Formats: sequence, structure tokens, C-alpha cells
Amino acid sequence: MTPAAPPFEFLPGAAHSPVILHVPHSAREIPAEVRSGIVLDDAALERELDHITDAHTAELAEEAARRSAVTPWRFVNRLSRLVVDPERFPDEREEMLSVGMGAVYTRTTHRDALRPADTDPEPLIDRWFWPYAQAMTEAVADRLAATGRAVIIDVHSYPSAPLPYELHAEGPRPAVCLGTDSFHTPPELRAAAREAFVGCGETGFDSPFSGTYVPLEFYSRDPRVSALMVEIRRDTYMTEPGGPAGPGLAPPASALAALVDAVTG
Repeated sequence: MTPAAPPFEFLPGAAHSPVILHVPHSAREIPAEVRSGIVLDDAALERELDHITDAHTAELAEEAARRSAVTPWRFVNRLSRLVVDPERFPDEREEMLSVGMGAVYTRTTHRDALRPADTDPEPLIDRWFWPYAQAMTEAVADRLAATGRAVIIDVHSYPSAPLPYELHAEGPRPAVCLGTDSFHTPPELRAAAREAFVGCGETGFDSPFSGTYVPLEFYSRDPRVSALMVEIRRDTYMTEPGGPAGPGLAPPASALAALVDAVTG
């Protein structure tokens, strides 16, 4: 599999919009030079991509942008998270290292081998992680310069049943899980998100996934950058795992647009 698109895209919105819809996990593309380091055969890799990919979230963000009164900006990863996961800490701070899923995964969703255990992650991090991080940092800086603030809405999905890699699988799995950060998710953003998604079924906070993405240059440093993670449970909008989207994609797209409008002001 070779990438048919750039590694990532920063798609422009309205000049006065502070909102960036961040879509890090929607793609399945793996460059050939990265594929050669993965030990799964092609069929097993396709099954793993079905489980690990946040399928159709790029389309969800695109539709939400189309429905928003003021078009948000979109930062979309065009490569699979099996290349690198741009949302992981690239060092020992990352708790997912305990299951082989740091910035460079060595284990699958079912805790089988993905790469050899002695894989050196640094070449992949240098080649793919840091350029992505720099581009996202520049995107946030661009919104700060233009509007005085930036609002990152992290667009994800998650499976209806826990997968073996999950570290916090014992909690509720609502139709919409909203991930927050104590520094970057102010009460008004939490409230706006809860209200926006009220028509999408049960909504909960920080279970089974918590936290949200902010580039490290701003993380826990700049209160002008606010952030929220939106996790849509996959059975509400698609056939699991890795199947087509259905009519259930429309309600979260409308809700995400309502959230964009609420925080744009």
C-alpha cells in the first residue's frame, strides 16, 4: 500500500474561525517502506486496520464543516496510525507503551506482534511524527495569530465492545464519549459539547477514553488553546469493524457542526 495523498492536510476554513477539526486516525494508508517493517500478512493487516482505524471520521468532519455557519479549519492525517500515532507522547510519558502502543506501535489491538519487539521507533518518529507535530503546531499558531484563540476538536470513533489493548475498558461506553483535559477544556466547552450532542444518544465524559490532543508547544502552557476529544461509538453510524457508514453518520455530523457554531461565537 502506497500513499495516494500527502501525509497530512490542513484544509482552510473561514479566516475568523478559531476552530480546528483534527482527524488523526481516519486513514488506512501505509507507505511501502513502513509496511516492510510490519510482521502481519496482508489479510491480518487488513483485519487490524478494520479494528484500529476510526473509519469515516474524515467524512464526518467534512460534513460537519459543510453544515457549520462559519467553516472551521480541518487538519486531517492521510496515513494510518500504524505508521505513527501523532497523538501519543513520543517518550516514556505515554501510558500506552505498556501495551506496545506508544507513538510507534509494536502490538496490535489484540496484543499480537505488529512489529518486532526490538524495533527502533526513532526513524519512524523522525520521518513521520515530528513533521506532523510541527505542522499541527503551526496550524494552531496560525489560528492564535488570526483570532487570538484556538479550539481543537479532536474527531475520533471507538468500538462498541472493548478491544484487548484498552487500558480503561471497564467504564461506560456511551454513544458519544467526550474526552477532556483539566487545563485545556474549560467548563463552557464541556457544556457546549454536551448540549450539541444531546440528540445523539447517551453522552458521557472521559470513559472509556479520556484526554484530548494539544501540540506539545502549547500543552499545559497556553490557556488560549482549548481542546476537546469527540469519540463516536461506531455501532451508531457504521457496520463494525471497518464496514460502510450508514444513515447514522448524519446526526453526529449535525451535532459536531452545532458544537463548532457554539464555540465559534
